[in-house]
Amino acid sequence: MSSTPLVSVIMPVHNAAGTLGQALRSAQAQTHTEWELLAVDDASDDESWDLLAVAAAADERVVPIRSTEPLGAAVARNRAIERARGSWVAFLDSDDLWLPGKLERQLAFGAETGAPLTYSWYYKVAADFAGDAVDFQPNDRVIRAPEELTYRRMLRANYIGCLTAMYDRDRLGARLMPELRKRHDYALWLSILRDGHVARGLPEPLALYRAARPGALSEKKLDLVRHNWQLYREVERLSVPRSALSLATATLRSVRNGRR
Repeated sequence: MSSTPLVSVIMPVHNAAGTLGQALRSAQAQTHTEWELLAVDDASDDESWDLLAVAAAADERVVPIRSTEPLGAAVARNRAIERARGSWVAFLDSDDLWLPGKLERQLAFGAETGAPLTYSWYYKVAADFAGDAVDFQPNDRVIRAPEELTYRRMLRANYIGCLTAMYDRDRLGARLMPELRKRHDYALWLSILRDGHVARGLPEPLALYRAARPGALSEKKLDLVRHNWQLYREVERLSVPRSALSLATATLRSVRNGRR
């Protein structure tokens, strides 16, 4: 590439051939064009790697990284973060999408607020959503977040959708995700805020989150409870009463969002 990109987009990929094209096109449709997309293929056995190779051949900003052994999402993301060259690090999963102005709006918001970690609201769409972000018609399934988050408030629940998060690598360094099987994104936001930083949220939806299939919903909620408890007790070292309170609040928020 001819110049250092302003934003490094981190994308783990595993057997995502059905949605990967939509996600890539949503990055390529950004009004802010100075980015690199580091896509780590995590031992996919579908056509994901072939799709990434084609995308990279057509657009030098797409940087495919292949793992022949399963890494898990946290390690895959960290492998990409370690290779990131941008001043900001952003996250886009291979089944989610960004609206075209996402990066431009959020970079301006970061410059305005001076916050080293920013995020936004986002829309939920159906699991079988087949459109492109540029053609999306707004719906009423908006997941909102507080406009300001401290460490103490963030312990109540993970208010930051990973697909909306961006952190300032120039100020924070290359912050990696704790290598947990789940909730590693939540653990990263907590680690940044634990250092005394304050995160700021842009109160408008800038991304599209693909909802879980209805049949997987109850299992996903139980999984969330287990992994949140591990995070609160083993990573954040909270007491049992404080962990229980945080877990109750996080679970309630998750249930409410699941109904939208």
